Amino acid sequence: MVKPTKFSFGGTAGIVTSMALLVGLHATNAGRATLIGALLVVAVADNLTDSLSVQMYQESEHRERWEAILGTLTNFTTRFFVCLTFVGIVTLSWEHAVVIGISWGLVLLAVMSYLVARGRSANVFAEIAKHVGIAVLVILVSEGIGHWITRHVS
Repeated sequence: MVKPTKFSFGGTAGIVTSMALLVGLHATNAGRATLIGALLVVAVADNLTDSLSVQMYQESEHRERWEAILGTLTNFTTRFFVCLTFVGIVTLSWEHAVVIGISWGLVLLAVMSYLVARGRSANVFAEIAKHVGIAVLVILVSEGIGHWITRHVS
């Protein structure tokens, strides 16, 4: 079985960031091309930045060189492919992209939370509730920012 530590950072960042972009940009009445562009920028540029941060953190922890490189590559790859699933959702179903994207993201996050909780022998329900609750907060804040931008920025 694959250890959750190999994909939990990149997966979580990809899921929550993609849902936040989806909801926040939808609240600004952004078009499909804008949303796909934003998701792809996050999938590449922001992801490379996070991967560099992971690499530097692992080096500062004196991890073995190949272990640090593997962690960086796993983080990048996981986040990249998670973001691409959201691009696919927006591409295939524009009318229902927000509902499908949020549903997909919360299911992915719940599965990851389950795997992490099981690996730590923690209360699975409590861990899922905590992680999904934080994600919902991020989604609501992102939607609020989108509505604020629509009202106050011309």
